[in-house]
Amino acid sequence: MGQCVTKCKNPTSSLGSKSGDKETGSKSHKKGGGAGGGGGHKEEPSTLGSKAFNDTKAMEVDVETPVIPTAMGDPRKDERSAEADGLSLLRIEELFCCYKDELEDAILEEGMESFCNDLCVDPAEFRVLVLAWKFQAATMCKFTRKEFVEGCRAIQADSLEGICSRFSCMLLEAQGEDSFRDLYRFTFQFGLDAEEGQRSLQRDIAIALWRLVFTQNSPSILERWLDFLAENPSGVRGISRDTWNMFLNFTQAIGPDLSNYSEDEAWPSLFDTFVEWEMERRKKEEEEEERRAEEEKRCTGTETPPSTDRLETEGGRGSQTWGGH
Repeated sequence: MGQCVTKCKNPTSSLGSKSGDKETGSKSHKKGGGAGGGGGHKEEPSTLGSKAFNDTKAMEVDVETPVIPTAMGDPRKDERSAEADGLSLLRIEELFCCYKDELEDAILEEGMESFCNDLCVDPAEFRVLVLAWKFQAATMCKFTRKEFVEGCRAIQADSLEGICSRFSCMLLEAQGEDSFRDLYRFTFQFGLDAEEGQRSLQRDIAIALWRLVFTQNSPSILERWLDFLAENPSGVRGISRDTWNMFLNFTQAIGPDLSNYSEDEAWPSLFDTFVEWEMERRKKEEEEEERRAEEEKRCTGTETPPSTDRLETEGGRGSQTWGGH
């Protein structure tokens, strides 16, 4: 965190609200002083001073009243709301500034790596995916200021320690059926390159994200499905949103032996190809096991130990020999 402390020595300077109010007030004060001190008629100091003071006061009211339009929101109201929840919006903003990019108002890849290091998590692990889900991040390796601030407020944390302490609760929440479905669908969108306008996931990225999102509860068919995609017998180049969403339904509705799968149902055609591929693989596996069993039987038959009769005969011969002596 050494670098972060250095970067955040004066984080409030980027917020602007407090410094802006101070500058407005100081200018008004100077104007008031100038008006009061500029009167040259000594015979009526009280009248002129009072008039200058009243004019300045009226001018201050006119200037300060519309500073924060209602339509744009009141940052002080947000701060009061955060404080009511036991959080400090200022501390969240300071934390964001520790990792934000110098040119863009967002935490990018380098800042994300530092952020994860300070949280003692691997950027590629499941906890970071869950955190991105809670922050509703639109893009991998990026948190905008809005995503970061609102995300911290959503998980009730305004420090690194606070975020770390929430991981166990977030992981538990992700195990719920509805929450996991939401996380699962978020993961597809999260993996897309929004700037490129992608509508489907690249096959390799989809494989990695499927393995990641099922970290806590991996379905028995998952590894076979990923092996199928890796072997790519049907020439898959990308995974569509429909295929991604339907795979979760597939894992919940179809048994591990695939016996209740029907091509007549409205499954994506890729699933038909997968089931055919998997059933053929299992058939070959069973045939291979039978072949090995036959070989073991043949080996066992050629190396049969001597029978009991043979042992008795040899024993009798031995006794006769000894008796002859």
